[in-house]
Amino acid sequence: MFFKKKADPAVQGRIPPGQHLTRKWPVLHVGQIPRFDPATWKFETSGLVEAPMELDWAAFGELPQVDLTTDFHCVTTWSKLDMVWRGVPIAEILGRTRPAPEATHVIIHSHGGYATNLPLDVVNDDDVLLATGCDGTPLTPDHGYPLRLVVPKRYAWKSAKWLRALEFTSADQPGFWELRGYHNNAEPWAEERFG
Repeated sequence: MFFKKKADPAVQGRIPPGQHLTRKWPVLHVGQIPRFDPATWKFETSGLVEAPMELDWAAFGELPQVDLTTDFHCVTTWSKLDMVWRGVPIAEILGRTRPAPEATHVIIHSHGGYATNLPLDVVNDDDVLLATGCDGTPLTPDHGYPLRLVVPKRYAWKSAKWLRALEFTSADQPGFWELRGYHNNAEPWAEERFG
């Protein structure tokens, strides 16, 4: 649940307007939690790229991974600070797949047809990660195991669980929540909750 006591100023300055600090990590998603089968799982990049990728679970596990500490903000008004993510930096994926010069957006595809969208310059940030773990343990299925995108500078619906593919395009394509009235940009400090 949410803390009711006033946070110290240093912490308060890290919580965007309209958000409340939580110690728990609430579980929110659309649809069923998928079963993970390492024998059939794959991650892909496609669209406007020089080198489309298709990695199975074993190959994905060979990519360099890092730990990254970030704050995480959900449109439902909770914020969790100092989450320690483990995963593949987006720079590793971009460097291997090499988006074409005309690529301006990334369509993020997940299990069950879920999609969301971001400009390529938002995705191409040093705190964006393809996460396999959090706070010292692998992700749990309800938090996106085996792979989720983490985009700390946007509300959490842009950090899609059960990530399967990144599609690079020359035009924006609103995803599941964006088509249902959520803000296309989703920047927490500007309270871009709804369109």
